[in-house]
Amino acid sequence: MVLIPLTLFTQSAGMAGLILWSRAYFARNTGRLGVRHCVEIMVRVTTAMIFLHGIEILLWTGFYRWKCLPALEPAFYFSATSFSTVGYGDVVLPPFWRLLGPVESVTGVLMCGLSASLVFALVTRLVGHEDRFHRP
Repeated sequence: MVLIPLTLFTQSAGMAGLILWSRAYFARNTGRLGVRHCVEIMVRVTTAMIFLHGIEILLWTGFYRWKCLPALEPAFYFSATSFSTVGYGDVVLPPFWRLLGPVESVTGVLMCGLSASLVFALVTRLVGHEDRFHRP
């Protein structure tokens, strides 16, 4: 039960950092942003979110390697497929730890939902920011 709070903390801390960064970016750029700036913001935030998910997958990978699986590669593979809810089933955990796969999947879905909500909020902010300059 330590992995879920660690995952949530990692996601929340990363999102908080991105929110602070984007607020500062908007404060520095009070005029029209233009296509290049909008693309830059979206690419940076999306890349950071993918990086955060990678860190979260590595948290689970570390536990799987420590307690469940004999090598790092299958531990990472299992974690990535579980987190993303792909779940191929070609690598399975020992019976005692079997329920961790679905727990990681639910956690991964929630973390991806949080990421999507931040991207949605950012797009809404970008559209609102640009709408200020197009009103008659």
